[in-house]
Amino acid sequence: MRLRAIALILSVCVVPMRVPLWAANDSADLEVVHRIRQEALNHSQVMKHLLYLTDVHGPRLTNSPGYDAAADWVVEQARKWGLENAAKEKWGPYGKGWSAQYSSANLVKPQFAPLIAVPLAWAPGTPGVVSGTPIFAPLRRDDDLERYRTNVEKYMAQYKGKLKDQIVLIGEKPEVKVQETAAMRRLSANELSERAAAPEPLEPIAIDLRNPKVPADPQERRRFFAYAPRYVTQIISRQREELQSRFNRFLVEEGVRLAIHPGRRGDGGTIFPPVAASYKADAPIPPPSIALTPEHYNRIVRLLEEKVPVRLDAEVRARFHQETLDSVNVVAELPGGSKRDEMVILGAHLDSVDAAGTGATDNAAGCAVMLEVLRILKALNLKLDRTVRLVLWGGEEEGLLGSRAYVKQHFGNPETMELKPEHAQVSAYYNFDNGTGKIRGVYLQGNDMVRPVFDAWLSPFRDLGATALAIRKTGGTDHVSFDEVGLPGFQFIQDPVEYEARTHHSNMDVYDRIQPGDLMQASAVVASFVYHTANRPEKLPRKPLPEPWPKEARGK
Repeated sequence: MRLRAIALILSVCVVPMRVPLWAANDSADLEVVHRIRQEALNHSQVMKHLLYLTDVHGPRLTNSPGYDAAADWVVEQARKWGLENAAKEKWGPYGKGWSAQYSSANLVKPQFAPLIAVPLAWAPGTPGVVSGTPIFAPLRRDDDLERYRTNVEKYMAQYKGKLKDQIVLIGEKPEVKVQETAAMRRLSANELSERAAAPEPLEPIAIDLRNPKVPADPQERRRFFAYAPRYVTQIISRQREELQSRFNRFLVEEGVRLAIHPGRRGDGGTIFPPVAASYKADAPIPPPSIALTPEHYNRIVRLLEEKVPVRLDAEVRARFHQETLDSVNVVAELPGGSKRDEMVILGAHLDSVDAAGTGATDNAAGCAVMLEVLRILKALNLKLDRTVRLVLWGGEEEGLLGSRAYVKQHFGNPETMELKPEHAQVSAYYNFDNGTGKIRGVYLQGNDMVRPVFDAWLSPFRDLGATALAIRKTGGTDHVSFDEVGLPGFQFIQDPVEYEARTHHSNMDVYDRIQPGDLMQASAVVASFVYHTANRPEKLPRKPLPEPWPKEARGK
């Protein structure tokens, strides 16, 4: 019996283990990585791409002349490199295009001072120069929708009949704080470790689909948005949009000549302007609207509070573009070989907000990196089994509109989870949209099956600072559109640099805030990931498909 037992043990020991194909041989091809690094770091053209996207064609509000010109330039550039199927692909409907033609704002009394101001998108121009003494009639903002609704009701009751022909300072005085920490920031080793750690589980909460309410408590709010599906957040966004539209109608009906908003935050001449109107074709148009840097806004308010005579002059010229309510994404391909019907997709959003300088860190940087990735792969003439498809998105700033339309057209409907044949052909989607900072790792988007794969592919870039793999999900950009239909979609972890402190949606989001070395590093990392994904024996492993939306939430 003992000898038989030993024999059985030995026979078990020699049975070969089944190794999943997706776990086998995922080491990086170091020779190819070396060539990619040399091309990306020593022969980069990423800043040239950026110059055309920003200095020449920025800003790039969706459906504006700047956006259309940038899309045309990308198609032309892709064709020059010999990429295939380079084209603008229509989606829609989107809504109104808009562009600023001219703006000027000055404090004339008590002393002349030029004001740092930006016109707000989807607001009309002024009828020539608007001149007069402003009034301070602030609306109290609130993150809680019900409290904000109450504030709007009180405002309309208080100011009805009092705003005709007025220049209205319409926001509360922003607090301008001393900057105690550096605006420029890199992720520390501790911060990377924290991101790499799995988040603590949160207890699910019940959400009323008919009237979802965001909790006021910060911890409860975090739980709410951790579990709230897209259709719930859409309901909340729509409710806030409806309230904003109602407020805009009131201002127009009352005859406001010019609405002046403070920047939401910022200092030293930086304006982070609020959103005061909607791109939607049927949304009401507000009065002419501008935003001032907080310091200039507060000076005017203080003068009014002291009853010092004040006079402002302002002029805005703006155009709406409604020749079409549709928009476009931009597509180009490097065709694959033995698995050319399968694809690796990489992308970034081409649009910007209009007041954001020239849209450099958000998101010309991402577009420049992804263009550079295709240039590198083409220049090195690397073998690609799968087709590599680049898509630069429109409408991201208004809610991932371009990428969601593309995913619905090509891959599947997240509401019903009815999938299209192309869904099975996608290995991965890689997205770049967190500013100018270098890549420090990858958000796995809850897909722990790709951890050993990505760990091997990151290994050759550890000396360039790319080390972290975070299991947690990240949102707010176009990889989410792919994740919503069960496709592997990934966003890279990046150094913040000045993204939130200075550039994101600000008037200072310009070419000069870009860190060239960071974008070169990012181009190398992404090019390597795309190459290895294109040539991997199997497509990347997928999470289980999401559940369809409840029937009562569909189509809303």
